[in-house]
Amino acid sequence: MHRRTFLGFTAALTAARIIPVRAQSLSGKQIKLVVPFPPGGATDIVARPFAQMLGDALKATVVIDNRGGAGGLIAADAVAKSVPDGQTMMVGTAGTHAINPALYARLPYDAVRDFTALALIASGPVTVIVHPAQPVRTLADLVALARQKPGKLNYGSAGLGTPGHLTGEMFRAVSDIDIQHVPYKGGAPAITDLIGGQIQLMFEPLQSALSNIQGGKVRALALSSKARAPIVPDVPTIAESGYAGFETTAWWGVFAPANLPQALTTSLVAEITRVSGSETFRSRLEPLGVTAVGNVGGAAFAEFQKSEIAKWGKAVRDAQVKID
Repeated sequence: MHRRTFLGFTAALTAARIIPVRAQSLSGKQIKLVVPFPPGGATDIVARPFAQMLGDALKATVVIDNRGGAGGLIAADAVAKSVPDGQTMMVGTAGTHAINPALYARLPYDAVRDFTALALIASGPVTVIVHPAQPVRTLADLVALARQKPGKLNYGSAGLGTPGHLTGEMFRAVSDIDIQHVPYKGGAPAITDLIGGQIQLMFEPLQSALSNIQGGKVRALALSSKARAPIVPDVPTIAESGYAGFETTAWWGVFAPANLPQALTTSLVAEITRVSGSETFRSRLEPLGVTAVGNVGGAAFAEFQKSEIAKWGKAVRDAQVKID
């Protein structure tokens, strides 16, 4: 009887250990992947092929939930307050998870404590672009022109505190030139004014400017990334144009609410990095001017995020930008 009781207890204990592991499986579930911007934007373009491929990998249905507004605050706050069961995640950006903590006077979420950082999945450089009629063909030409006309050149961006705006401010500081920032409500109207001659240059994420670069409507002078982009191999980086060490990138990563169970976190990191590191995902993004990233997950991604918070936070403070 004692042996039978012991075996029964052992079997029950084993089952108790197994049930939570099985409960953590997302197979057959519906997963909501929140995109903090409207459909058709850069984040949406990255998220859609990723969602399909992640769903296939997890044997689950991954549904995109576009929640635009307030620079991504609405979406990020909603995800931060969601149940940490793996069925709600978001594609966070440099804006939502690195810039906003310094940019907004009152942030409804903590970009580190309120999330589980799962993996970086893609990045893209900011490009310096001018109208083809401008008498500049290199970054050095642009700097020379700016010094001839201090305060006369206007650069546009998609808005205050965006990667384009802050990259412009960082370049203005390192090159010691006097150029004036003109914020727009999105990159598209800014590019329209650049083509129309209302502004002289822009700092704009490559994926947003690519079609106009390829169509000859604007000229790309340099990229803010560490390496050149395969889609525009003749465009040098800012670093190789005389400003060693200069680097900024727009980026996209997957975040879940804080307190995600460790076993589920480990499983999701493995699947997400496998998808984002695949040749299929790379081939979907590269023609858009975006680089797939498949080797920065878990603790490495968390450390990357912290370094980005420090970098962009300094840029926000130096630019003296604050949104109430």
